[in-house]
Amino acid sequence: MIYHRRAVLGLGAAAGLLALPGCSTLPELSLTEAVRRLLAVSSQNAFAELLQPNGFFDSEIARITVPDSLGGSRVTGIATALLRSRPVQDRLLKQVNRAAEKGAELAAPLVAEAIRNMSIRDALAIINSGPRTATALLRGQLGNTLVERMLPGIGNGLRLFDNEIINLVLSQVTNIDFATISREVTGRVDDAIYRSIGAQEEAIRANPRATNDPVLIAVLGAGKAF
Repeated sequence: MIYHRRAVLGLGAAAGLLALPGCSTLPELSLTEAVRRLLAVSSQNAFAELLQPNGFFDSEIARITVPDSLGGSRVTGIATALLRSRPVQDRLLKQVNRAAEKGAELAAPLVAEAIRNMSIRDALAIINSGPRTATALLRGQLGNTLVERMLPGIGNGLRLFDNEIINLVLSQVTNIDFATISREVTGRVDDAIYRSIGAQEEAIRANPRATNDPVLIAVLGAGKAF
């Protein structure tokens, strides 16, 4: 399958193969690089799925729901009935998830850069810990970086509703705060990205040989490193 998103290429560069010594005891440097490789492959796989057309919308773990303010209790009158109608909500759902794709495009290179430069204090503990420990480390080091980077792109995406009926309905609702909606959706996209990376990490840990990656197979293939 060919992916046409440039952002994914940055993750591929971050996942360059690293030679490991052919011995049974792996030095700390190799374990550190194995953690980076685990995150690089996990991120690459996650973004490759999310950045496909309808990548968020079609994903069971990454789909973004429509904010309450686009059909919830804060809208009233005839606009409420229209916003809550199935056809409009379906269109809004797809648009919110298209906006998520725009945010993910901006996030991908930041994730790749963070993995290349991240500080790893105890690689052995990360290798031997839970199935999504490396993802948690990545998220902790990035903090709010992805949210701030994605916010403008997602905000623009939310404003590009492509259905005349939806545009008409939204024009009748005067209390919709797009700045608040954009930040809410961006937070959900941030969560979805890390859920997707974590799911990929868990899958790689369960079956490292499926990656055909000698680094991951060497470190994860025999179970616990030590």
